[in-house]
Formats: sequence, C-alpha cells, structure tokens
Amino acid sequence: MKIKSILENYMFVLPALVIFAIFYIIPFVWVFQIGLFDWDGISPTRIFVGLNNFIEIFKEDKIWWQSMWQAGYITLIALTFQNALAFLLALACDREIRLKNFYRLIFFIPPILSEVVVGLVWQWILDGNYGLLNYWLRNLGLAHLARSWLSDPKTALTTVAIIHSWKGFGWGFLIFLAGLQTIPRELYEAARVDGADAWYIFRKITIPLMVPVGVLVAILTILGTMQAFVLIIAMTGGGPAYHTQVPVLRILASMRGSSRFGYACAQGITFGFILMIVSFIQYRFSKKFRQI
Repeated sequence: MKIKSILENYMFVLPALVIFAIFYIIPFVWVFQIGLFDWDGISPTRIFVGLNNFIEIFKEDKIWWQSMWQAGYITLIALTFQNALAFLLALACDREIRLKNFYRLIFFIPPILSEVVVGLVWQWILDGNYGLLNYWLRNLGLAHLARSWLSDPKTALTTVAIIHSWKGFGWGFLIFLAGLQTIPRELYEAARVDGADAWYIFRKITIPLMVPVGVLVAILTILGTMQAFVLIIAMTGGGPAYHTQVPVLRILASMRGSSRFGYACAQGITFGFILMIVSFIQYRFSKKFRQI
C-alpha cells in the first residue's frame, strides 16, 4: 500500500518532470555537447575540440568578461535604483491615497511596452544632434551638459542602465505591493496603540516581513537584467566599441557574426552557471540575513 501511494504521488509530479526534461534538461545537455565542438552551425561536419572553447572563454576572450562586467554594472543599478524606486512607490500606493489605482496602472505601463519601441524612442530622445533631452538642456541654459548620451563611452553604459531600470521597475513595484498587502493591518494598529511611531513600525514590522519578497525581487532582477539584450540592441547595438555589450549580445555575435556556433554554446553554458552561482550566493546570504 505504501509503495502504491508513493507511485501515485510520483504520477502527479511526472507531467511536470517530463515538461522540465524536454524544455530544460535535454536542451542543456545538447547545448553542452555542441560546446565541445568547433562548428559553424551549418556544415554537416563538426570538429571535436573538447574543453578548448571553455578554456578560451576564461583565458583569451577579454570582450566576454568586459560584457560580464557591464551586465553586472547594469544589474547593480537595477538592484539599487530600480528596486528602491519600486519599493518606495509600492509603499506610497499601499496607503489610503486618492487615485491610488490610477497610479498602480501608470507605474505598470513601462514593463508591458515593447522593448524595441522603448529603445527606439529613447534613442531619439537622447540623440546627440536632434534629441529632445539636449534640446531642453540648451533651452534651460545648460548647453554644457548636452552630449551624445548613447554614443559617448563615458555615458553610454550608465544611460542604458537607467533606461533599463525605468523600463523594468514596474515588475518590482507590483511584487512589492502584493507583499505589502499581505501584512496584517492588525500589526500596524497594535503597534500604534502601543505608541510606536512610523519609523519604528517601518523598521520592526514592514522591513522584516518584506525580506522574503525583497529576496525574490532581487533574484528576479539579477536573472532578468543579466540576460537583457533587446532594449540594448534597439538603443546601441552593443556600441560604442563594445561599451554596452552584454553577455547575450556577445553570444549572439559569436553565433551570427563569427559563425562559431560551438563557441557560442560554450559561452551560453558558462553564462548559465555564473547566473546559478550568483543566485545561490544571494539566496544563502538572504537566508542568513533573515536569521539575524
């Protein structure tokens, strides 16, 4: 009877395991296998090179690690500016204020817009010659601040990071708002009856109960931002001179530009492992933080 019960339980899980195997495990194994070959993706012959593709990534491909650093920089801006903005706006909309449902709708508009359209619009706004931003700066007497925001290596990466944060803060806003609404209002009322001020309530009730939500948002931010590329393609294409190149764009360049399909697969596997390690470290750190 016990064995039958166990088998029945596994039968319920089996469909999910089959889907996971078909769409995740099998493609992973296949991509890893291709990463062991020198192949252009078209010809029927493939040259086995073993781990040479992976060794080249770690020892020779400086642009790959430059793209990793640049993706990490964009992610850092997203983790701080984007998530802080999302949390503050969620706090504001969680209160009893006028038109709060309207604000919720407005704040969630940027994430659902097409990344290509958003990238092209911002490219037009930030254009060094006829962009709206430089036009406004000149009219305000701040012409010395005008520049080619997406063509200048000194400003291109930070500009892309800020636009990416503006585009994506709505997801964090929605999750933070849902988390705030799960906190029992009785806790706030009891704290006020005991004489607690707003800062004490925020520090002792809101923050501790929002830590799991914050961890979730942070992990999703890291995974989403490190894999961002559509918005960057639309705005800069990875330029100028690789200054806004990110890992997914680098993989795409290896696959299409250099016709090194096997090397691109090795880059994808390496990138996937790096994301897994970063997520695991973040999870362990947050787990220890919750125990303090």
